[in-house]
Amino acid sequence: MEDIGITIAGVAFSHIVYHFVLTYSNWETCSICFSESFESPSERLQNSLWELGGVPREHQTDRLTAAVARPDSPEQFTQRYQGLLAHYNLKGRRSNPASPHENGDVEQRHYRFKKAVDQALMLRGSRDFGTRSEYEAFLRGLSRQLNQGCEERFRLEQEELLPLPARRQEACSRIDVMVSSGSTIRVHRNTYSVHSRLIEERVSVRLYHDYLEVWYGQRCVEKIPRLHGRGMHCIQYRHIIDWLVRKPGAFENYRYRNDLFPTSRFRMAYDHLCAHHAPGKASKEYLLILQIAANENETGVDDVLCHLLSNGEPVNVHKVMELLDSNMKVKSVTVIHIDVICLSAYDQLVSMEVGA
Repeated sequence: MEDIGITIAGVAFSHIVYHFVLTYSNWETCSICFSESFESPSERLQNSLWELGGVPREHQTDRLTAAVARPDSPEQFTQRYQGLLAHYNLKGRRSNPASPHENGDVEQRHYRFKKAVDQALMLRGSRDFGTRSEYEAFLRGLSRQLNQGCEERFRLEQEELLPLPARRQEACSRIDVMVSSGSTIRVHRNTYSVHSRLIEERVSVRLYHDYLEVWYGQRCVEKIPRLHGRGMHCIQYRHIIDWLVRKPGAFENYRYRNDLFPTSRFRMAYDHLCAHHAPGKASKEYLLILQIAANENETGVDDVLCHLLSNGEPVNVHKVMELLDSNMKVKSVTVIHIDVICLSAYDQLVSMEVGA
C-alpha cells in the first residue's frame, strides 16, 4: 500500500493489507499487516473467517512462502499452514508460478479495493490519520460500504458455509532463547531487551504478528512490539538500567547507548555532565539520574532537567532528587516571545512601486 501514500501523524506508514474475498459474492474484508510471515496470514485468515461467521470449503492463495512448501518438498503446503487448514476443515489450493489469471477474480478485487481506497481518501481530503486505529476504522468502514452491493449473493453463499470450530488456533510461533549478559534476546535476527533479572536465563518467546511475549516460569513477564525486518533493535532503558548502574563503565561504549536517552533533555544532561566531569564520573551520575526516571517519574525528571539546564544550575543526582521530592513546579515547555511585526514598511514598498 506504499503507493497510496498513507501517513500516521505525519509519518509515512509502510504496510500491506491482507485482503480476503469470496469469489461468488465478492464479499470482502481486510486488515493491516506488515509482513508475510506465517503469523500474519494465520491471524488474518482466522480474523476473516470469524468475521464471516463460517468456513468456505476451499481456500486459495498465491505461492506465499509462509504457506506453500518449497518446490523440492514432497508436501504441497508447509506443516504449520496445513495444520491451520486442518483446524478449520479447509481444503487448500495454490496458484501456479507466474499465473495470476488462476486467481483472477481475487486479483481484480485487489485492484478495485486499492482504487476504492484511493478515491475515498480523495473525498476525505487527507491521507493523514492521527492513529493507526483511526486508519483501521476507515478501512473497516470502506469494506462495509463495498459489501452493500453484494448482499443477495452473500446470503446465498452463507448457506453453503461450514461451521466454525469451537476455538481459534493460536497464531504464534514459540522459540526458546537464552538471555545474553547484556540483558537482550535475539529473535528472527532482531534484538530485544528484557529485564536484567533474566540475564543468563532461558526464556520462551511466543511470536505473534504485531508483538512478542516473553515467558519465564510459566508466566508472561514481557509483551514487546514486534520488529519487522532484520538487524533492528528495541532497547528499553527500564530493562537494563539496574545492570548498567552496577557496571557504569560499560555505558560510554555501549552499543545501544542512544536508546538510553528517553528525551532530548536527558541527552543534554549527559553532555552537560561530560563537560564538567571525567567520563567515568559523568556516566555514573547520568545512570543514577536515569534510574530515578525508571523508578519514580520520567516526566518529572525531564521537567527537572529542563529547569536545571535552562537556569544554568549544576546537574547532579542529588539536585534532581531534591527538586523531584519538593514537588516544585518547574516549566516543562520553554516560553518563546515573538515581537509583533510592523507591516507599515511593506505598505511603503508597495506604494513606491505603484508610484514608479
